[in-house]
Amino acid sequence: MGFEQAVHRRGVYALRTGHGWPCPDGILYSARYFTRPNPLPTAIAGTLWTNTLAALTFVFMLTSCASPNIVESPDTQTRSPGIGVDHARMDDGYRLPLRVWTGADQPQMVVLGLHGFNDYANAFAPLGRELASAGITTYAVDQRGFGAAALPGRWHGSERLVADLRNLVDLLRARHPDARLYVVGESMGGAVVLAATAQGPLPVDGLILIAPAVWSRDTMPWYQRLALDGAVRTLPWLKLTGEGIRLSPSDHVEMLQAMGADPLVIKATRVDALWGITDLMDRAQAAAHYLQTPALLLYGEHDEIIPKNAFCRFLGKLPRSEPGLTFALYEHGWHMLPRDRQGARVRADIAAWLEARDAPLPSGETTSPHGPRASAFCGKTP
Repeated sequence: MGFEQAVHRRGVYALRTGHGWPCPDGILYSARYFTRPNPLPTAIAGTLWTNTLAALTFVFMLTSCASPNIVESPDTQTRSPGIGVDHARMDDGYRLPLRVWTGADQPQMVVLGLHGFNDYANAFAPLGRELASAGITTYAVDQRGFGAAALPGRWHGSERLVADLRNLVDLLRARHPDARLYVVGESMGGAVVLAATAQGPLPVDGLILIAPAVWSRDTMPWYQRLALDGAVRTLPWLKLTGEGIRLSPSDHVEMLQAMGADPLVIKATRVDALWGITDLMDRAQAAAHYLQTPALLLYGEHDEIIPKNAFCRFLGKLPRSEPGLTFALYEHGWHMLPRDRQGARVRADIAAWLEARDAPLPSGETTSPHGPRASAFCGKTP
C-alpha cells in the first residue's frame, strides 16, 4: 500500500511505483509512447481518491511538524569553483557533468544551458549544434541531482541550484571575459534562472526562458496541494512513475522514445523531489515582477506540462512596458520547444534573437504578453 494517486487539473489518474516512463521537463506527463495508459474508472477513481485524501489528511495532521528531506552534497568542504574538460566544480566541491558545443576558439558569444526536471545536459544538443554552426559556444551541465551528477533523483534544494547557477556564470565570465554571455533555462532550468534573478541581477547579457516552470501552488487545485504536502511528510522516499497519465511534453515521438531508452533520464521520481520542484516553481512564479532583461520568453500553445493558467498568471505579472522583453507564443508549440517537430523554427528564433535582439523573430510568432493574442489565449479581455 502506498500513495498511488496523482491529481492533475484534468482528472485523477493511476500512478505506478517503480519503473516506467521518463518525466523530464515537468512534473508528470504522458506515458502514451512508453506504456499503455491505464486510467481508473470514474467510480473507482473517485472512491480511491476519497479514501486516499481522508487518510492523507489524517496523517498530515499527525505529521504537520515534519520537514521534507533535502539531501546534502556528498562533499560539503568549501572549495574554489573551477571548470574542467567534462565537469564544473562548485564552491562546495560538488561536480556538475559538463557538455560543450564549441562555436569558435575565441567565441564572441557564449550560452549556458540549464535543463528541465529529470532531464540532463543532452537536452541542449540540438540547440547547441545549431548555435555552434553560427560561431556561438554552448555550455550545458547536468544540474545537481540529475543526469550523471552525484545522487541522481535526490532533491538538493532551490537555494543550492541557484548558487550553482551563479557559480557557473562567474566561471564562464572568467573563461570568456570578452564574450557576451547568455543563460538559457528550459522548464525547471527557467525556474532556477527566475529564482536567481529575484535575489539580484545575474551578471549576464541576457536571458532566454523556454516554457519556464511556473506551476506554483497557488495555481494548483487545493486537493493536489494537500496530497503533495501529505505525501512528502509520510512517504518522501516513494518513487512515482507517470504510467497512465495522458499528457505529453512534445509531439516529437521519436525523441521521446529515445529519452525513454536513455539511462541518464530519470524514469521514477521521489515524492520529496516533486515537493522540491514545486517549491522552486513557487519562487519562479513570484519572480515575474523581477524579470531581468534583455530576455526572450517562449511558450507553446500545446504545452501540457506547465498549465496555461499558471503561465498566464505569470504573464499577467510582467511589467506592461518592458522594451527589453521579447515574447513568442508558438501556435503549434509544445513544452520541449527546441526539440518539438517544429523545433527548427524555435532554434532559429533563439539564434536570431542572440544576434539581434531588436529584430523580428523569423517565425513571426512574437506577440506582447499583454496584447490581444496573449489575452485571447489566456481567455481574458486585454
